[in-house]
Amino acid sequence: MLDKRVVDLRLDQLENVKAKNGKEHFEKQYTMGKLLGSGGFGSVFSGHRISDGQQVAIKQISRDRILQWAKLPCEANAVPMEIALLLSLGSGTGSVPGHHGIIRMLDWFEITGQGFLMVFEKPQYCQDLFDFITERGPLEEPVAQRILKQVLEALQFCHSKGIVHRDIKDENILVDTRTGDIKIIDFGSGAALKDSIYTDFEGTRVYSPPEWILHQRYNAQPLTVWSLGVLLFDMVCGDIPFEHDCEIIRAVPSFTKRISKECQSLITWCLSYSPEDRPSLEQILEHPWMMESSEDFGDLQAESNIKPSL
Repeated sequence: MLDKRVVDLRLDQLENVKAKNGKEHFEKQYTMGKLLGSGGFGSVFSGHRISDGQQVAIKQISRDRILQWAKLPCEANAVPMEIALLLSLGSGTGSVPGHHGIIRMLDWFEITGQGFLMVFEKPQYCQDLFDFITERGPLEEPVAQRILKQVLEALQFCHSKGIVHRDIKDENILVDTRTGDIKIIDFGSGAALKDSIYTDFEGTRVYSPPEWILHQRYNAQPLTVWSLGVLLFDMVCGDIPFEHDCEIIRAVPSFTKRISKECQSLITWCLSYSPEDRPSLEQILEHPWMMESSEDFGDLQAESNIKPSL
């Protein structure tokens, strides 16, 4: 379990960012609707912006559920790490350019007695990748390749900004079913990127690597690459490769569907037992399987109702 520590991110580009305190400020700008989902992180509600009617998603987090805090320049009080990370990735009204593959936080508020409210864009015609796979079954390899390439490019952007997500999984990737464009969501387990060892982890256990299961230690890039191997297996086989700790430690995926040797090769490389044997993000992008052209996404739109997710 993480201690409730405060990290000084020293993000110079955020020097003019300040909280919009008070429930009255929030209620003048947004209307909160029905509950979309809840979990250990808090609760997510639908909503809209009063000024123009734009649909939004609103994430509510109680102060007692926040395990990591960050100190921003020109802010007297610490803020949840997730807010600081999203601001540094180009969310909010700051001048930091964002990335189309990362969900955008439009606003955030500190509410006395309630914690924090984070207002996100709510893309239309999107569903999370978990539901996308559940409805369609295993994805064709060109579709999986198209999605993985976008995830990799978004993660490269995160790393370039000094941020590691630490919870890459199908539920944290939104897919636009019309275009195939993706957005990575939920930076609640994220952290500042560093070269040294991490000894804390609040991500999803079945996506975590052997070194965490055995020793509660890992480095950022090998952790990320392992989770990408799990994700790719999930996309092309229809389910994750490992359910139990003993399976993760063995690090030998059993391919349940017929997939190409090139795809198997990439999955196996990402799921190497030893962290030093796994590829870098750049090496994944240069893998022969990733160099194949991906198919058009237009005919994959679900016929069923699609619920946006955050």
